[in-house]
Amino acid sequence: MTSFKIKNVKQFMGKFLNSEAFDSFLVEEASISTYNTFLIDGRQNRDFYTTEEWEDKEIRPYDFSEWKTLRPVCYSLIRGRRTPGSFKFVLHLIPDYVPSILKGGDTGITPQQIKALVLTVRYDGTGLTLITGTSLHTFLPDKSADELWDKAMARFLDRREIEYQ
Repeated sequence: MTSFKIKNVKQFMGKFLNSEAFDSFLVEEASISTYNTFLIDGRQNRDFYTTEEWEDKEIRPYDFSEWKTLRPVCYSLIRGRRTPGSFKFVLHLIPDYVPSILKGGDTGITPQQIKALVLTVRYDGTGLTLITGTSLHTFLPDKSADELWDKAMARFLDRREIEYQ
């Protein structure tokens, strides 16, 4: 697990909310505190879909909603003259991208062992921090999956010209 302290919050939020920069993620949960606290459970709601739609991988390819779908909703809750008191987004890298992250190292870890590569975006009113995490289906004796994810996230931020410490 690594923390990336974002140097320019306004610049980050522009890329996070107004571009496709983070569209390779799914939303597990979101919490936005403005005039109310808004909680979003990113798990797709079974009751909303017909049985055919629920089982159709073209309509519903993931258990969680894609960031690109929820991004406009979150933007509408955050935008305005006043800065939110706080927010937190728990994102998962879309599973299709996990094999390319694992290729970055010489490990025996398979994509099937990775439950999720997690990115938590947290703003507490004073600063914004990104925290990486790895959720596994099984115990792994080493931290190579974490290290690969941390390095991949640093490259991800660098490519998008997001400054961090």
